[in-house]
Amino acid sequence: MRLLHLSDLHLGFRQFQRTTQTGINQREADVAASFKQAIEKAIAIRPELILIAGDVFHTVRPTNPAIIHAFTHLQRLTQALPETDVVMVAGNHDMPRSSETTCILRLFRPLGIHVVDTQPERITLRDGALSVLAVPDLPPHEIHYDQDPNARFNVLLVHGEVEDSIPRHTERVGLTIPRTVLEDPRWDYIALGDYHVYKKVGPKAYYSGALDYTSSNPWGELAEEHAQKLPGKRMLEWDLETAKQKPHKIEDGRAFHDLPPIEGRGMSSGDLDAAIASAIAAVNRGIEGKVIRLVARDVPRHVARELDHKKLREYQRSALQFHLDTRRPEVLRREAGSGAPGRRPSLDELLADHLRSRKLTSDIDREEMVRLGMHYLHEAEQAGVVREAPSTVEEG
Repeated sequence: MRLLHLSDLHLGFRQFQRTTQTGINQREADVAASFKQAIEKAIAIRPELILIAGDVFHTVRPTNPAIIHAFTHLQRLTQALPETDVVMVAGNHDMPRSSETTCILRLFRPLGIHVVDTQPERITLRDGALSVLAVPDLPPHEIHYDQDPNARFNVLLVHGEVEDSIPRHTERVGLTIPRTVLEDPRWDYIALGDYHVYKKVGPKAYYSGALDYTSSNPWGELAEEHAQKLPGKRMLEWDLETAKQKPHKIEDGRAFHDLPPIEGRGMSSGDLDAAIASAIAAVNRGIEGKVIRLVARDVPRHVARELDHKKLREYQRSALQFHLDTRRPEVLRREAGSGAPGRRPSLDELLADHLRSRKLTSDIDREEMVRLGMHYLHEAEQAGVVREAPSTVEEG
């Protein structure tokens, strides 16, 4: 009996100010294409069970095109594989922040998909031979991760953060999964969602990762994929009989490149212009239509100001997104009252810390706000509007 595990689809995700010929945000179209590819692969694989581990949409209230795209291709899936069971849990991006709001994922129940969004639910399949405990991303509380002793196979499907497993920049307020759950040998497979890079976190417990680069830090995703020697995004096929895993790669749609950083110490603006041109020229098959980041360290303000901005705009027009991340030399200062030297925080750090600590109304997605804030800051820096970090960031 084979299952297919996918997660973190983030349909409706938008990024950068580029649109397709039909007026759809280009990154939204990219993410939709990755999902369509995943559905086509699933139909070709023909597993007995498909597990979708949350964050189907990027926002609680997705756009109509995102909803239609999801419904259309999930309908294709259920019609093509009428004997395949599909179980879906809600992730933190899918969960309404108000008890009066219904989770959008319930729209897929008429397709025959088992949607779990309010509380853990045990789903018994295959005449009792298969038991799936489905756990959506819920506020912290005690959850009983129990198996069905009468089932031949027990599978856990859950969206959340594994305890002490994934580094976080913020304190998470959603579901935390105890490590003891992952180590319980009575589980025949544990399908996890939330983390966007493939990761094994237990003997039979895996994050399948996202289908596309939809987090606020795609460069961190690329770095971890490189460290694990992963070829990119994937779905996971698992044979419950043999406990064998088979990855299925999602072919690259939009290429992301984090170029080798430039050490700018001692460079003039002309030197740095030449170094940037050399880095761009080294990109295999050019930068056209790609997402590019190039970090240049130890670049004083006056050097960054005198760069060839006309040329930089040409790079931006060619790429889907070209981000030249110039970083000024670190300034050592003494912390007030401590007598200890410290590093002055960058504007990026000040803004991110401020957005992650301020009070929000319940309907605002904090990580989406941070991502947008960083995006607009980088755009302002590229336009020359922002020059240096203030000593504080005011509330507002």
